Amino acid sequence: MLLLISCLTFIVFSLLLYLVLTTYASSHGSIAMRLKALDSLGSGRTDIDAELAKPFTQRVVSPLTGELARVVMRVTPQALRKLAEEKMATAGGFGNLSPGEFLLLTGFLAVALPAVTAFLAFLGKLPLHKIVGVSMVAFAVGCMLPFFLLRQKIAIRKKNIQKDLPDVLDILTVSVEAGLGFDGALAKLSEKMKGALVDEFNRVLQEIRVGVPRREALHAMGLRCGVPDLAIFTTSLVQADQLGVSIGNVLRVQSAAMREKRRQRAREMAMKAPIKMLLPMVLFIFPTIFVVLLGPAAIQIFETFKK
Repeated sequence: MLLLISCLTFIVFSLLLYLVLTTYASSHGSIAMRLKALDSLGSGRTDIDAELAKPFTQRVVSPLTGELARVVMRVTPQALRKLAEEKMATAGGFGNLSPGEFLLLTGFLAVALPAVTAFLAFLGKLPLHKIVGVSMVAFAVGCMLPFFLLRQKIAIRKKNIQKDLPDVLDILTVSVEAGLGFDGALAKLSEKMKGALVDEFNRVLQEIRVGVPRREALHAMGLRCGVPDLAIFTTSLVQADQLGVSIGNVLRVQSAAMREKRRQRAREMAMKAPIKMLLPMVLFIFPTIFVVLLGPAAIQIFETFKK
C-alpha cells in the first residue's frame, strides 16, 4: 500500500510539473529563433572550430592534469620538489611532463597499483594479511617506478653525452680556428650534429642570446648534465673567459684530453672483459666440457664396477 501511494504521488507531482512548464515556458517558435540567433553568432567564428579540432587530451586532459600538478607541487615538500626538478633537468625531461606532472604520475601510481593489487588479491580470496602485504609492496613499486625509469634515462643520457663530447669539441675547435666566434661555433654545431650534448649547447646558445652571461650559462650546463668530463670542460672555458685566454687553445687542449680519456676508458673496459667472461665460463661452459670429456670414461668405469 505504501509503495502504491509513493508511485501515485510521484505521478501526480510529475504531471503538475509538466503543466507548469508547458504553461509558463517560452513557445517553440521563440526557442527556434534563439537557436537560430546563436547559430548566426557562432557561424563566423573560427576559434570555436579550431578549439574543437584539437584532440581530447589537449582540450580536457591537459588542463585538468596541469591544475592537479600545480596542486601537487604546492603540497609536496620542498626537498622532494627540488629533487624531482634536478633529476628531470639532468635527464633532459621525462616525456613531455613537467616536474609537477611527474610527481602527479608518481602519486597516481602509488594509489592505483595498491588498489588494483588489493582488488585482484581479494578476487583470489587471499587472506587479509597477504592482501595488506602485497598492497604495501605495490605501493612501494608505484612510488619507486617513475624514479627508477628516470634514473635509467639519466644514465643513458650521461653515457651519450660522454661519448659525443670529443666529437663535439673537435667541431667547436675547427669552427673557432676557422675564424668563427664561440657563439657562431655553437650555431654551426647544431647544423652538423644531433644528440643530447648538442641540445645542451643549443640551450646555452639560447640563454646567451636572451642575455644570460656566458659564464653562468656554461656553469649551469655543467651542473645540469652531471658529467664530470663536461664539468671540467665548462670550468676550463669559464676560467679562460675570466683570464682572457684564447678559447681556441683551450678547445684544442680539451679536445685532445677528452680523446685520451676515451681511449683510456676503452682500455679499461677491455681489461675488465676477461674478468666478466670468467663467471659464465665457469657456470655454463666448463660443466659442458667436463660432461663431454669425462662422460664416456665415467660410463665405462661404472660398467666395469658393475660387473
